[in-house]
Amino acid sequence: MDPSVLLDPVQILEGPGQSVRTGAVLIDHGLIRGFDEDARRLAQKHQLNPTQAGHQLLAPCLVDPHSVLEQATGGREETLSSLQQCAASGGYGQIALLPRSSTWRDRPERLQGFAQQNDGVRIHLWGGFSLNGGGNDLAPHADLLEAGAIGLADDDAVISIPLLEQGLLLGEMSGAPILVAPRDPSLQGDGLVREGVETLRAGWNPDPTSSEVLPLSALLTLHERHPQRQLRLMNLSTAAGVQQLQRMDQPPRSSVSWWHLVQSRADLHSTDPGWRVRPSLGGPDDRAALKTALRSGLITAVAVHAVPLDAEDMLLPTDQRPAGLSGHYVALSCLWDALVRQDGWTIEELWQALSFGGSLLLDQPSEHLSVNSHRWLLFDPEQTWTVGQSDPTAPMARNLPFLGESMRGRVIATGLEQQIPFSR
Repeated sequence: MDPSVLLDPVQILEGPGQSVRTGAVLIDHGLIRGFDEDARRLAQKHQLNPTQAGHQLLAPCLVDPHSVLEQATGGREETLSSLQQCAASGGYGQIALLPRSSTWRDRPERLQGFAQQNDGVRIHLWGGFSLNGGGNDLAPHADLLEAGAIGLADDDAVISIPLLEQGLLLGEMSGAPILVAPRDPSLQGDGLVREGVETLRAGWNPDPTSSEVLPLSALLTLHERHPQRQLRLMNLSTAAGVQQLQRMDQPPRSSVSWWHLVQSRADLHSTDPGWRVRPSLGGPDDRAALKTALRSGLITAVAVHAVPLDAEDMLLPTDQRPAGLSGHYVALSCLWDALVRQDGWTIEELWQALSFGGSLLLDQPSEHLSVNSHRWLLFDPEQTWTVGQSDPTAPMARNLPFLGESMRGRVIATGLEQQIPFSR
């Protein structure tokens, strides 16, 4: 993209509650300098000819409410720098990191080292709810929030219910969000994929639906008993879980992993890295229920929930390697295809799920377009490209799905490039 360009016409989505419209925008060295007549007047002053981009979309950056980064520097699977670069190339302007790391982020001093050097991809930190994520003792909640944590969480399994209730009663978190995954490892056991016919045919150990619905029932009870607390649910994955939310008058805000919206256990080849995820991948009925709940607003946001793995991890058999996928690089392209192109979602609905809903889950201001801001992305739904690890904007992580496959639709530019330089 040229340093200075007048996109006229171009599709524009300015922010939450707005509709997509056709207009003009002037971008100069990554900054939005004007919209519509102001943009055209400035462009004429600088002798810029309009660039036709009527099928492309200028929109706010995306927000990922939870992912994992175990080592911010020196990591073999991903570093803070590589994560920000990859996220920017995929249109993500904000990522919230769970406490899991080589030094669990459960104390104020362990939140250091993530201060923004610029206003590029913003990194938020969830502080640990329990010490070392062990579920036995409470972390210093008030100190973590004072040190900059946006809320409290542990890992990808349910926090001990007695400890969780103790923390809610003490209330040191006040109105800050508490993110909890409704997954019980003791009920899941060795289960790798959600129970069903396809699971048996593929030879995987089944993960019973009860590993989600039973802890979810306990969490929903706590939500009703402590309405002054901001309990959030992480990674809903079953149709049965959706039905539990539907029965509530005021369900808590919740997230769903992008992977559970684009794939099911009926779709994958036996060697696909996407079998090994948490929560377990469900069937077509689960996928359909999750999409419907997200579109209606019953589920608040889509999370990438990236868990990067290195090449050594990926050499292990599927049932022995750590669970997780990398996703910031391909999530928007996949979801545009699955939800907009195939299911007829509007652009506004997709952005509510991928950007504005994520901000709601984090209790953060929504992303929006404004003059003199570089927080924008330009998406071309018709551009074709091949997912490859050699692309300088690709993640370091080796558990990237769809390697070698052709994609249709890509972020072709973003103002975040000016903050975290990368080339295409």
